[in-house]
Amino acid sequence: MTAATPHDFIPGPQNTRMLRDAFGRFATGVTLVTAAHEDGCMAITANSFSSISMDPPLVMWSPARASSRYAGFAAARHFVIHVLAADQADLAWAVARNRDALDGAGLALNDQGVPVLERCLARFDCAQFALHEAGDHAIILGRVLNARIAEGAPLAFYGGRIAGIALD
Repeated sequence: MTAATPHDFIPGPQNTRMLRDAFGRFATGVTLVTAAHEDGCMAITANSFSSISMDPPLVMWSPARASSRYAGFAAARHFVIHVLAADQADLAWAVARNRDALDGAGLALNDQGVPVLERCLARFDCAQFALHEAGDHAIILGRVLNARIAEGAPLAFYGGRIAGIALD
């Protein structure tokens, strides 16, 4: 197997595509983040999720500040991060393309009134702990109030594509 020819990144607007492609070489899980707003459910697909701390229990995700959904999530006191399963790619893309994709989906509400999916691999019910602006994104830290897990294969994001990962 031959290695690909490396390309160096030199900061500047002419290289944003190359940098985005380089970021895309890191495979991540796919999450769907929900929060309540005056019209019902607000949802966004995100691959920028990570655990941060066990004590206190903290997680983070990072929405784009230019997103039309950013202000609602930045102001949300509570949100839920759902780790999606391999067979939920259509849901991930639907929410990525349409902020109202979950309207009328019959979502349940958690104890904080946040819409939740009935099925996912893991669910983190969070209270906003901190928000930090970081370039064109923000880092939203959530204190985990409750977590649930289920068995299944994960959904992954790599190189601009979403695919399930088969587990042996």
